[in-house]
Amino acid sequence: MLTIYHNPRCSKSRQTLDIIKEAGAEVEIVEYLKEVPTAEELKALLNKLNLEAKDILRKGEPVFKEQFKGKELSEDEWIAAMVAYPKLIERPIVVKGNKAVLGRPPENVKTLF
Repeated sequence: MLTIYHNPRCSKSRQTLDIIKEAGAEVEIVEYLKEVPTAEELKALLNKLNLEAKDILRKGEPVFKEQFKGKELSEDEWIAAMVAYPKLIERPIVVKGNKAVLGRPPENVKTLF
Protein backbone atom coordinates (compact mmCIF):
# COMPACT_ATOMS: atom_id res chain seq x y z
CA MET A 1 0.00 0.00 0.00
CA LEU A 2 1.26 3.43 -0.98
CA THR A 3 0.27 6.74 0.55
CA ILE A 4 0.49 9.90 -1.52
CA TYR A 5 0.47 13.36 0.02
CA HIS A 6 -1.35 14.94 -2.86
CA ASN A 7 -2.52 18.28 -4.18
CA PRO A 8 -4.99 17.69 -7.02
CA ARG A 9 -4.25 21.15 -8.44
CA CYS A 10 -0.55 20.26 -8.97
CA SER A 11 0.38 18.68 -12.31
CA LYS A 12 3.37 16.77 -10.84
CA SER A 13 1.16 15.39 -8.11
CA ARG A 14 -1.47 14.29 -10.64
CA GLN A 15 1.20 12.72 -12.86
CA THR A 16 2.65 10.82 -9.91
CA LEU A 17 -0.80 9.53 -8.93
CA ASP A 18 -1.39 8.43 -12.55
CA ILE A 19 1.86 6.39 -12.49
CA ILE A 20 0.75 4.71 -9.26
CA LYS A 21 -2.68 3.87 -10.67
CA GLU A 22 -1.22 2.61 -13.96
CA ALA A 23 1.02 0.27 -11.98
CA GLY A 24 -2.08 -1.13 -10.28
CA ALA A 25 -0.77 -0.28 -6.82
CA GLU A 26 -3.14 0.30 -3.93
CA VAL A 27 -2.95 3.91 -2.83
CA GLU A 28 -4.29 6.04 -0.03
CA ILE A 29 -4.63 9.67 -1.06
CA VAL A 30 -4.02 12.34 1.56
CA GLU A 31 -4.92 15.82 0.39
CA TYR A 32 -2.43 17.45 2.71
CA LEU A 33 -3.83 20.96 2.26
CA LYS A 34 -7.10 19.69 3.78
CA GLU A 35 -5.61 17.09 6.16
CA VAL A 36 -2.53 18.97 7.32
CA PRO A 37 0.19 16.68 8.71
CA THR A 38 1.16 17.23 12.34
CA ALA A 39 4.72 18.11 13.30
CA GLU A 40 5.24 14.49 14.33
CA GLU A 41 3.92 13.22 10.99
CA LEU A 42 6.20 15.61 9.10
CA LYS A 43 9.21 14.45 11.15
CA ALA A 44 8.35 10.84 10.29
CA LEU A 45 8.01 11.73 6.59
CA LEU A 46 11.35 13.54 6.62
CA ASN A 47 12.96 10.53 8.26
CA LYS A 48 11.58 8.25 5.54
CA LEU A 49 12.71 10.69 2.85
CA ASN A 50 16.12 11.00 4.52
CA LEU A 51 15.84 14.78 4.10
CA GLU A 52 15.75 17.86 6.29
CA ALA A 53 12.75 20.17 6.50
CA LYS A 54 14.46 22.88 4.45
CA ASP A 55 14.93 20.32 1.64
CA ILE A 56 11.18 20.02 1.07
CA LEU A 57 10.26 23.70 1.24
CA ARG A 58 8.48 25.28 -1.72
CA LYS A 59 10.58 28.43 -1.91
CA GLY A 60 8.54 29.83 -4.81
CA GLU A 61 5.36 30.11 -2.76
CA PRO A 62 4.27 33.68 -1.90
CA VAL A 63 4.08 32.84 1.82
CA PHE A 64 7.73 31.71 1.74
CA LYS A 65 8.86 34.88 -0.04
CA GLU A 66 6.82 37.11 2.26
CA GLN A 67 7.59 35.51 5.61
CA PHE A 68 10.61 33.22 5.43
CA LYS A 69 12.99 34.20 2.61
CA GLY A 70 16.49 34.77 3.92
CA LYS A 71 15.69 33.48 7.40
CA GLU A 72 17.68 30.79 9.15
CA LEU A 73 15.27 28.60 11.09
CA SER A 74 15.89 25.45 13.10
CA GLU A 75 14.53 22.10 11.94
CA ASP A 76 11.63 22.34 14.41
CA GLU A 77 10.87 25.92 13.33
CA TRP A 78 10.71 24.92 9.63
CA ILE A 79 8.45 22.01 10.53
CA ALA A 80 6.18 24.35 12.52
CA ALA A 81 6.09 26.71 9.53
CA MET A 82 5.00 23.85 7.25
CA VAL A 83 2.25 22.85 9.69
CA ALA A 84 1.05 26.47 9.83
CA TYR A 85 1.40 26.94 6.05
CA PRO A 86 1.06 23.52 4.37
CA LYS A 87 1.51 25.09 0.92
CA LEU A 88 5.20 25.24 1.87
CA ILE A 89 5.42 21.42 1.72
CA GLU A 90 6.87 20.11 -1.55
CA ARG A 91 4.56 17.73 -3.32
CA PRO A 92 3.84 15.02 -3.88
CA ILE A 93 5.39 12.80 -1.23
CA VAL A 94 4.77 9.08 -1.68
CA VAL A 95 5.30 6.62 1.16
CA LYS A 96 5.61 2.86 1.22
CA GLY A 97 6.47 1.35 4.58
CA ASN A 98 9.68 2.94 5.87
CA LYS A 99 10.58 4.54 2.53
CA ALA A 100 9.35 7.70 0.89
CA VAL A 101 10.16 9.69 -2.25
CA LEU A 102 9.35 13.08 -3.65
CA GLY A 103 7.42 12.82 -6.90
CA ARG A 104 9.72 15.31 -8.60
CA PRO A 105 10.10 14.04 -11.18
CA PRO A 106 6.97 11.85 -11.01
CA GLU A 107 8.98 8.81 -12.16
CA ASN A 108 10.71 8.76 -8.76
CA VAL A 109 7.67 6.88 -7.44
CA LYS A 110 8.68 3.82 -9.49
CA THR A 111 11.48 3.13 -6.97
CA LEU A 112 8.75 2.14 -4.49
CA PHE A 113 7.22 -0.57 -6.70
